[in-house]
Amino acid sequence: MRGATHAKWAACAAAVVLAATACGGGGGDGGSGGGSGGVLSSSWGDPQNPLEPANTNEVQGGKVLDMIFRGLKKYDPKTGEAKNMLAEKIDTSDSQNFTVTVKDGWTFSNGEKVTAQSFVDAWNYGASLKNNQRNAYFFAYIDGYDKVHPESGSQSADTLSGLKVTGPRTFTIKLNQKFSSFPDTLGYAAFAPLPKAFFDDHDAWLKKPIGNGPYQVDNYTRGSQMSLRKWDDYPGDDKAQNGGVDLKVYTDNNTAYTDLIAGNLDLVDDVPASQLKNVKNDLGDRYINTPAGIIQTLAFPFYDNDWNKSGSEKVRKGLSMAIDRKQITDTIFQNTRTPATDWTSPVLGEEGGYKPGLCGDACEYNAEEAKKLVKEGGGLPGGQVKITYNADTGSHKQWVDAVCNSINNALDNDRACAGNPVGTFADFRNQITDKKMSGPFRAGWQMDYPLIQNFLQPLYYTNASSNDGKWSNEEFDGLVDKANGQTDTAEAVKTFQQAEEVVRDNMAAIPLWYQNGSAGYSDRLSDVELNPFSVPVYNEIKVG
Repeated sequence: MRGATHAKWAACAAAVVLAATACGGGGGDGGSGGGSGGVLSSSWGDPQNPLEPANTNEVQGGKVLDMIFRGLKKYDPKTGEAKNMLAEKIDTSDSQNFTVTVKDGWTFSNGEKVTAQSFVDAWNYGASLKNNQRNAYFFAYIDGYDKVHPESGSQSADTLSGLKVTGPRTFTIKLNQKFSSFPDTLGYAAFAPLPKAFFDDHDAWLKKPIGNGPYQVDNYTRGSQMSLRKWDDYPGDDKAQNGGVDLKVYTDNNTAYTDLIAGNLDLVDDVPASQLKNVKNDLGDRYINTPAGIIQTLAFPFYDNDWNKSGSEKVRKGLSMAIDRKQITDTIFQNTRTPATDWTSPVLGEEGGYKPGLCGDACEYNAEEAKKLVKEGGGLPGGQVKITYNADTGSHKQWVDAVCNSINNALDNDRACAGNPVGTFADFRNQITDKKMSGPFRAGWQMDYPLIQNFLQPLYYTNASSNDGKWSNEEFDGLVDKANGQTDTAEAVKTFQQAEEVVRDNMAAIPLWYQNGSAGYSDRLSDVELNPFSVPVYNEIKVG
């Protein structure tokens, strides 16, 4: 998540001033209360886009969608397994035509029933070219997508021909090719249902989204705070165990950590690198460090000819070999990062597609080979690479500086690499979206669902929704299409790994390290865990 799109598929957040809050971190109406009534406060960042389910493809907005929506599937907070949520059943005999039965008894928080139509209307809206949703390509395998969202020109249909409502709680899905894992993707937020209120008064809905999850949005002041409160009538079995969550905006996670230690904040879900040496002494067993489906990479602007010409793959590989991943992860990240040797994540397991060592020598530090490859590839464009990153968290500057020091040392040139900070995450994402990158840039990928497909297709398939560098390769695309059509999981995984080898051979992005989820919390909280996506399981947290 946090970038993502491809021409055939895409796998890979009002108005009210802050309510007065108690210093003790809770805030709102449940500040220091016990049991299920207490409100907790958690660090957060403003989302890039409005909180429409099909328009959010970055982590901060995704956190909110996970709290206010429930879809057909839900990913188990411990294992990541896709389990039925609103789906009573999803049947298929050919991995191309699916019949969905929606559970009875579900409503949105405004009382409107969740029906088959709620899903079909939401998916049609998300797919439509005229609605300009960033995750539109998540619907690309559904029949009729080429009419609703053509690659050029105007759309010739408003609805997907592959979606048919067949009853109040049933609808059918026809895909344009076999895709055996398609049901497992349906826990992603882009596939959430939407109430009629979304379509009847869209502007009002955007100011205060209405969903069907365990929380409701109470108010939001951009740059300050979003307050969510428990929905008492939520029909699911994963009800909120607290009274609500105040998501407080921080532009520096060091400040958030300081507030946590001072008792002014309850939960930090991104412990800054500079505090990792102190965190165990500061928090003891209230510090969480657990594997997550996250990989950090350096992406490249392939829309810039300097990075997309003959020989530039040697420059990219040379830069990769100039990065001493082990030294950086050992020195800066204190056992919360592991050097990456492929483009996926260890949380998938080897059966799920993780293949340690797939990157080969391209991910191993070798200064002499790095110099040789950069020279053979024509040298660094303009004589220097600038790594662009968002400066509103404390950790990015440290590792970018360390990466540049490593590159400079390997290439024997103290001007070969420099950091290029952008003030906020939103500004950083907007520059990426507007194709304004002129060199490598920070790219973190948090899986949307635990499939190897999700680490490859959204990021590297031609025109994929999170293909921020606009890399394009016909061989890669063809292998992804082939893998998606295979009904045998083991065979599909092997084919996806062949596609990953194409990514490697072209060094479409430089893998840096796999990231653990890292969080700390106050002594007011209990039952705090991170899911495999490195997001706090907010609904299970108890206050008091």
